[in-house]
Amino acid sequence: ASQPKGEIAAVRTTITSMAIDAALRGLGAAILALLLAVLAWKGIGQDRRRLIWATMRHPDRRSALAIGGVSLLVLVALALVAVPERPSGDATRWVPIDSVFPELPSDPVLDTLQIAEGASTNGSRALVESAFTTYRDSVTFYGKLAVAAETVNVRTPLAGEKTALVVTDRHDNIGMDPVVRAVADRARARLLIDLGDDTSNGSSWEAFSINSLAREFKGFDIVSVAGNHDQGPNVREQMIDKGFKLLKGKTLTVDGIRFLGSSDPRSSGLTAGYNGNESDNIAALRAQDAALTKAACADTGVAVIAVHSPSSAIQAAASGCADLVLSGHLHRQVGPAVIAGTNGRSTTTLTTGTTGGAVFAFALGSKLRHPAQVTIVTFKDGLPVGLQPVNFEQGGAINAEAYVPVTTTPR
Repeated sequence: ASQPKGEIAAVRTTITSMAIDAALRGLGAAILALLLAVLAWKGIGQDRRRLIWATMRHPDRRSALAIGGVSLLVLVALALVAVPERPSGDATRWVPIDSVFPELPSDPVLDTLQIAEGASTNGSRALVESAFTTYRDSVTFYGKLAVAAETVNVRTPLAGEKTALVVTDRHDNIGMDPVVRAVADRARARLLIDLGDDTSNGSSWEAFSINSLAREFKGFDIVSVAGNHDQGPNVREQMIDKGFKLLKGKTLTVDGIRFLGSSDPRSSGLTAGYNGNESDNIAALRAQDAALTKAACADTGVAVIAVHSPSSAIQAAASGCADLVLSGHLHRQVGPAVIAGTNGRSTTTLTTGTTGGAVFAFALGSKLRHPAQVTIVTFKDGLPVGLQPVNFEQGGAINAEAYVPVTTTPR
């Protein structure tokens, strides 16, 4: 409720699409009906048409009754189609929320809400008041954090450079989306790298998380992978539907930068641990790592490998076939570290902490449960040249770490 703009945009898009589809279907039906009428009129022949026309102009009693009966049936059919069905059961009366809870402060979202009359009994009143307390706390905390993020001291790109923002492990915490967008604007970024676990269970009800990220970073190129909590078709399909460039194990050039990556092969629910056999999960990670290593070394031009878990690119990082490996999953920062590759080149690795401030698999709430983090990546000529993590504390403080140059080995 405190961050509804993504859902509003999604509903508006759906309604517009439905209206266009309905209009096209109506137009098609009208053209078909007209065509059938013309063909039928032509098909009965000229003599029969003259007879029908004469009968309609001077009908006898039998013809008049037939014409009247057909007309009545048509009118009844149109009425049944046009008149909406009356709802069954007792109608619910909706009243403005402030008429039941006059103590609520004026708020652009709350002022538009309505509540079913009679919902202010003692039990439900306590529940609603608790929900509004959480709402107010969320608006206050993330609102102040977003304002503070607008002045955070981060490095801005020099001539010939461009920046990207890395987010990971949001776990449904859409309250952070305006905050990290403010950081992106401060860093003059126009590229978002999403390392997955945007949701907690990959369920369809969590579509609001992708909707929020897509709306907040509208106009950005978004490169993404799905995490172990994003499994199932819902999250990946929605990412693609919203225009995210989902990495699928093949190299992809975005804004002049060569990316490689793939989604986490494991599946996790809201509880801790992974679904399936542990040895199968380990084998899946090793197979993913081997496939990414092979693809990176075959391409020889990969700038960034983006994966959810650092375990998905251990061999790829050691090969030296990419300049930078970005990951998440651990909910804490690891690196940056420089690894000497077996091919004589070096690879920098960095694991970014949870952007949602998540302790476990669900982070939505009125404040951060754990320190949150994003990373600013600076590029020049398609290659990574610098990293700068930005930290958000539970108390609302924001700390930008020192900019760390990335040294790339000539190909």
